[in-house]
Amino acid sequence: MKRSSLFLLLIFGNQLLFSQIDPELLRNPPKDTTAGYLNMDANYSRPGLNTNKLPVTLGGYLEANYQKSVTDGLSEGHQFQFRRFTIFMAATLAKRIKFLSEIEFEDGTKEIAIEFAAVDIEFHSMLNLRGGIITNPIGSFNQNHDGPKWEFIDRPISSTLLLPATFSNAGFGLYGKNYSGAWKMGYEVYFTNGFNNSIIENEENKTFLPAVKNDPFRFEESFNGRPLLTAKLAVRHDYTGEIGISYMGGVYNRSVDDGLVIDEKRRCDVFAIDYKHTIPVLGTSVTAEWAWLFIDIPVTYTEQFGSRQYGGFIDIVQPLLKRGVLGWDDAILNAACRLEYTDWNKGTFQGKRDNIGEDTWSIMPAISFRPTGQTVFRMNYRYQETRDIFGNPPEITAIFSVGLSTYF
Repeated sequence: MKRSSLFLLLIFGNQLLFSQIDPELLRNPPKDTTAGYLNMDANYSRPGLNTNKLPVTLGGYLEANYQKSVTDGLSEGHQFQFRRFTIFMAATLAKRIKFLSEIEFEDGTKEIAIEFAAVDIEFHSMLNLRGGIITNPIGSFNQNHDGPKWEFIDRPISSTLLLPATFSNAGFGLYGKNYSGAWKMGYEVYFTNGFNNSIIENEENKTFLPAVKNDPFRFEESFNGRPLLTAKLAVRHDYTGEIGISYMGGVYNRSVDDGLVIDEKRRCDVFAIDYKHTIPVLGTSVTAEWAWLFIDIPVTYTEQFGSRQYGGFIDIVQPLLKRGVLGWDDAILNAACRLEYTDWNKGTFQGKRDNIGEDTWSIMPAISFRPTGQTVFRMNYRYQETRDIFGNPPEITAIFSVGLSTYF
């Protein structure tokens, strides 16, 4: 199916969707529970439980699902997956001093990671110090990755295979927020340990930024002794939504060893823009993110290592019904769709006009049911096409998934 046909299908599908919306939903649309928050507030907006006997607030979430995937007619059959079990712990240590943390267990206990563990010291609403293990605020998904927030079981391709999802590092930085009527503004600036040579020396045998997460020593030392800068500026208006612009960049190779210059400095620079808004009348939620990567590649490397990459996604979520069901007073049935595109090697072959391939696009319609705002049952179908570096006929993948995710 051609891409243009898929986009037309999405447009006409949305028209049909809107014509079937419950009239009561139009008169009483779901409340935008994120209206008072920016994306940077993800760590503070999580639900938690506190008792008088404990000085710590506890919480977390889990994700479990069933999935069947078929690629060019081949399949591994029926798969049941327990993808994530995450624990949050937070505490107020003293006035204006807070501790927050996130520990994640993936695929059972296949991978255990501290994704966030930091102390925040507030001097002023626009000047706060944060230190510890910090989630780098590139784009919006990296900080807002909690499963119960999304109507889709799989995380975005561009956020996991282009950018390193849930990318964290040890470091320090400043952040601040300001509110004025319907306007909200926030910033974050952090210096942390950074990238390493695995961007171009990895099992994928291509330029692959997510490989930097495989370095277990990044929490205790820097690979090359050079800090990684991550900065973000976000502005939100209650009626037009939030837009964020972010940057993450630094030297990724080791240019000096024991005082000797062994290579020139090679950088990786990432720019991202994100947008989020809920249309008040219909309750339609739009979430989008797009990123550009620029990597210095040694001249001795072949063209299969891309120096320019880009990609992103857009999610559209439309509530269809909101009513009491089985004792749940505010249950919501949603229809959703995700469009994605990622190109790992932008450009043409040297001396030729042929475009370098190695890109992926997909469309993912979804149905979700939320008995409460903190629990979601999801059913997704993904149609995906992936081209290799030579632009051969695409590999076609179809994935059907059913699952649940909930805070606790």
